[in-house]
Amino acid sequence: MDERTPYERLGGDAEVRALVDRFYDAMDVRPDAAAIRAMHPADLTGSREKLHEFLSGWMGGPPLYVEKHGHPMLRRRHFPFPVDAAAADAWMACMVEALEPVPDVQLREWLATAFRRVADHMRNR
Repeated sequence: MDERTPYERLGGDAEVRALVDRFYDAMDVRPDAAAIRAMHPADLTGSREKLHEFLSGWMGGPPLYVEKHGHPMLRRRHFPFPVDAAAADAWMACMVEALEPVPDVQLREWLATAFRRVADHMRNR
C-alpha cells in the first residue's frame, strides 16, 4: 500500500501547479465551460494561485491556502456564484481533462472521485 499523500504521489508543488494550469487552460477553451469561465475574472492569475494553494493543502501538502487566507469555507466563498448541476459538470469536465496526463491511474481515479464530491458540494442552485 502506498503511504504517500496524494500531493506526494502527484509529484509535489510543480505537479499541483501543472494540474491547476491544465484545469484553467481547459476552462478557457471548452465551450461547455463558458458559463463557469464567465464567473471568473478575465485575468486568471489570482484564481490559479488560490486553487494551487488550496489543492496543495487539500492533497496533503503544505497548507498554503489556510496559512494565507484562513479556512477555505468553500461553499460560503462560492455562494455568490450560481453553481447548478451544469456548472458542477462543466467544472468536472475541465478537471477530468486536467487529470488525464497523471500517470498514476489509481491516483487519477481517486482524485476524480474526490473532485466530483467537491463539485457536487458546491452546488447551490
